[in-house]
Amino acid sequence: MERKEIVVCICVGFLGMLAAALGFAAEAKRIKVSDVQSTSSGVCTYPRSPALALGLTAGVALVLAQAILNTAAGCICCKKQPHFSRSKRIISLSCFVVSWVAFVIAFLLLLTGTVLNDEHGEGGMYFDDYCYVVKGGVFSGGAILSLASLSLGIFYYVTLSSAKNTHSWGPHHNQGIMLAQPQFPPGSMQPVFMPEDTYNRQQIP
Repeated sequence: MERKEIVVCICVGFLGMLAAALGFAAEAKRIKVSDVQSTSSGVCTYPRSPALALGLTAGVALVLAQAILNTAAGCICCKKQPHFSRSKRIISLSCFVVSWVAFVIAFLLLLTGTVLNDEHGEGGMYFDDYCYVVKGGVFSGGAILSLASLSLGIFYYVTLSSAKNTHSWGPHHNQGIMLAQPQFPPGSMQPVFMPEDTYNRQQIP
């Protein structure tokens, strides 16, 4: 893996873990039935909950991670990948589609849970003698799907990048480079004998 790919995977992995941790924290801090008090005048009193900030931050982290990942990887559907085999293309396309589906569901769960958990505020009317709260598992479901979405996205990105690198450094990488042949092949040089009269001989005293 190149340095750019490592940085992208680290950033996306960190944001994914952050979104999941905040989602589980929002699940733990959401308003529960035992936290709601109803008065004789028909008003449900809801306490303030940090689940609002936790859920919103988790959603922002998830969106940011998905944006970084898809900006770096690109869309496999938008252009042909000649270096992809048929099986690798099917696997990558499946990871890409499932990653986006999981992302949409996770974001909707986090956003819906956040809005509904803070909808009543300090006071609200109850309906049919019940005070309504967010059902358990909404935030945790969004957290799990966030991890699944970004994990599949990272797998898709690494597969795409490794295929590009293999294609770039494949056997045809030096196809456009011509090898120069030496002008005089080794062993072709023959000794040249000069006639004896060519040189002036002078006796050394």
